[in-house]
Amino acid sequence: MRFSTFIYTLKQGFVNIFRNKWYSLASIATISACLFMFGIFYSFVANFQYIVKEAQNGVAVTIFFDEGISEERIAEIGSLIEARSEVDHIHFVSADEAWDSFKEEYLGEYADGFTENPLADSSNYEIYLNDVSMQSSLVGYLETLDGIRTINKSEITANTLAGINRLVGYVAIGIIIILLCVSIFLIGNTVTIGISVRKEEINIMKYIGATDFFVRFPFVIEGMLIGAMGSLVPLGIVYLVYNNVIGFVLNKFTVLSSILKFMSVGEIFRTLVPVSICIGVGIGFIGSFTTVRKHIRV
Repeated sequence: MRFSTFIYTLKQGFVNIFRNKWYSLASIATISACLFMFGIFYSFVANFQYIVKEAQNGVAVTIFFDEGISEERIAEIGSLIEARSEVDHIHFVSADEAWDSFKEEYLGEYADGFTENPLADSSNYEIYLNDVSMQSSLVGYLETLDGIRTINKSEITANTLAGINRLVGYVAIGIIIILLCVSIFLIGNTVTIGISVRKEEINIMKYIGATDFFVRFPFVIEGMLIGAMGSLVPLGIVYLVYNNVIGFVLNKFTVLSSILKFMSVGEIFRTLVPVSICIGVGIGFIGSFTTVRKHIRV
């Protein structure tokens, strides 16, 4: 395709938008509304999963060793565990550290009566996972290792967090599919109207030898431009809404700031901006391309 042809088809795409400005505005507004809901929903889901991830970081599998186990074997077990794909990191707690923590939390000044460490055999590894849904796989492996006396795990917590993540994922996919279908339908209608208005012009172009690409491409450009414009408007609105809502929640309910950690607007928009633009342009392309193939017999 020559550059002059590309410029012409691009120009015709803009012309088509203004020629059917009310239908174009309706499509842009609908895409903006859909992507606004997508942005709000994404912000909610991303923060929810972020909070769940923070909760997962506090869930650990703890293993205690057999009495009389050597330090070399403890180090070897640690190396084997760290090599597992399920493991994010491990933390070794010596018997002295365990006793110091126990004294500080439960005994206070009464701990002075103990001359020896009653937790002499309580050294352990705290194992933190990449994903709590992998806990059962890791525990199964740990049960095969020699030198481990006890494995403490939180099965209910792990299953609950994993179930919440799956549920949120399924709901997100369902809502996104609905929004995409609505947007594609509306862009298709807008392009169909443009084709109807230019039906006679298209026939003349075909009679004088215009190629299929030359006839179809302006309508595809029109759909992509509508999708792009429809994706930019909601991004600005979501930015303002997200900043104000998070600021209001943290200022109004200060106790939440120590319990819940929200993602910054930069972290949200690092993903949301390219995804929204790609979705907008993508549904514009799909909606216009399929409509053009259906209604223009060239």
